[in-house]
Amino acid sequence: MAGSELRLAEQTHEHQPRELEDSLPAGTCSRLINLSCGPAAGTNTPPLLVPVTEPLGHQSSAVGPPHVVPELTACPASPWATADDGGFESGVYNNSAINTPNLDALARRSLIFRNAFTSVSSCSPSRASILTGLPQHQNGMYGLHQDVHHFNSFDKVQSLPLLLSQAHIRTGIIGKKHVGPETVYPFDFAYTEENGSVLQVGRNITRIKLLVRKFLQSQDKRPFFLYIAFHDPHRCGHSQPQYGAFCEKFGNGESGMGWIPDWKPQPYSPEHVQLPYFVPDTPAARADLAAQYTTIGRMDQGKYQLGSGSRTWGPEPPAQGLAGRTALLFSLHAGIGLVLEELRSTGLHNSTLVIYTSDNGIPFPSGRTNLYWSGTAEPMLVSSPEHTERWGQVSQAYASLLDLTPTILDWFDIPYPSYSIFGTKTVQLTGKSLLPALLSEQPWITAFSSQSHHEVTMYYPMRAIQHQQFRLIHNLNFRMPFPIDQDFYLSPTFQDLLNRTRARQPTHWNKTLHQYYYRDRWELFDRSSDPTESRNLASDSRYAEVLELLKARLLKWQWDTNDPWVCAPDGVLEEKLSPQCQPLYNEL
Repeated sequence: MAGSELRLAEQTHEHQPRELEDSLPAGTCSRLINLSCGPAAGTNTPPLLVPVTEPLGHQSSAVGPPHVVPELTACPASPWATADDGGFESGVYNNSAINTPNLDALARRSLIFRNAFTSVSSCSPSRASILTGLPQHQNGMYGLHQDVHHFNSFDKVQSLPLLLSQAHIRTGIIGKKHVGPETVYPFDFAYTEENGSVLQVGRNITRIKLLVRKFLQSQDKRPFFLYIAFHDPHRCGHSQPQYGAFCEKFGNGESGMGWIPDWKPQPYSPEHVQLPYFVPDTPAARADLAAQYTTIGRMDQGKYQLGSGSRTWGPEPPAQGLAGRTALLFSLHAGIGLVLEELRSTGLHNSTLVIYTSDNGIPFPSGRTNLYWSGTAEPMLVSSPEHTERWGQVSQAYASLLDLTPTILDWFDIPYPSYSIFGTKTVQLTGKSLLPALLSEQPWITAFSSQSHHEVTMYYPMRAIQHQQFRLIHNLNFRMPFPIDQDFYLSPTFQDLLNRTRARQPTHWNKTLHQYYYRDRWELFDRSSDPTESRNLASDSRYAEVLELLKARLLKWQWDTNDPWVCAPDGVLEEKLSPQCQPLYNEL
């Protein structure tokens, strides 16, 4: 396909961003257009930044020469990055088996949350909750957005990008969007799977770097919010198996894999990975995890070198007042060093709130799609140039991904509007701003989670509360086997688990498949004495008072967030009657 045809293919897409007309730096345009179009018909060339015919050590002109950035007036900014199925695979969270120097450098200038949780362990629902501050059962994104699943948030939901745009904050997204409808989640600048290849905008860190540069070099002087949603380290064995289980071969320079110039792949030995307690200790699972480590390394690429002892990000003092604020949200490690270097080059690093986290648990047993600690606990770093008091410190305060929308609104001093989605009941955010924690430790000891679907066929509603050391999970569909998603089913780890179970061989796992499939209605764990959540205390009379307390708090949160499942599974919600929960007498 000719370059002009490639350009036309991008520009005619209905979701193409308004700023696409602006050209990228000299020497990068034609190659960049090739990135999002994939291979030409009838060829085997993968849609990568540089053709595999170029030597691995050759620095392609696609990267462009050292750029001179025009001087920008300090303005509010908030960059935000999230990882796709990421976990605690980083040095900052005491994983010494993996090398993440850029994330570790960011941590030295951040408050490190030790107890951060997602409100749902599924991709689209989690991203929708992040971008609305509302749990999945309240915003309507009950499951995955794409393809046959087709879940969407309710039309009247007031999302973060919508509220920021109304307040004249410029919004941008690069990477995996995975939410809808467009009217609820509009972005001024958007390079996502909706107008290009998700591998290019979500895994090709050189392309991501150049798109960040394009966004930051805009002459638009408004404060901005930039959401960088990396697709790493999500598996691709289900969708693009030729690139490896985690797309760890994508762009690594091998024959047929293409080459990403800014990435220096680092292989990991299965024997040396740090195995979480909930993953089987088998060669297959270790090799699976080692492949994930390699893609995490792709996200951590760059040269974010600020000096270990420096207390500021550069020579300029932090900008003061709302007129000097911007925000950036990161999803996983994806090219963190490259992105932060672009921010520093523009001079906006001293006015930008940076947040790094992930969307759900890692795609291993008891991880993603589960509401156990292993499925909901997330990394979270919050770096503010205006709050340096706690840089490099660890907070034990409980944080939720539901807190990110209130935090960004607080950063920009934007009030949450009064509105209703259905009827007359006003929508209330149950999350809080995390900014006070940047000044002093906060007494936050509770986090809630809610899951209904993942794939459309995976109906298994669960609600959970983590309060102090206790975790309570309500499995509403407890008489059915726990569902397995397609992506996880095809993974080497799960296939090995199936084969070992079928052959009656040791699984080297902390539970059996039967225990994993069939769960009690109520699961109560004391993580202070049982960190692996192996002993269900719900039927233990010694914990009866704790059980009732957590049930009451969880039920109140469900009512506060208009949960349609609040009466399930043994009642029907009828708001016009009193009581509103009408009994079913179904022997549950």
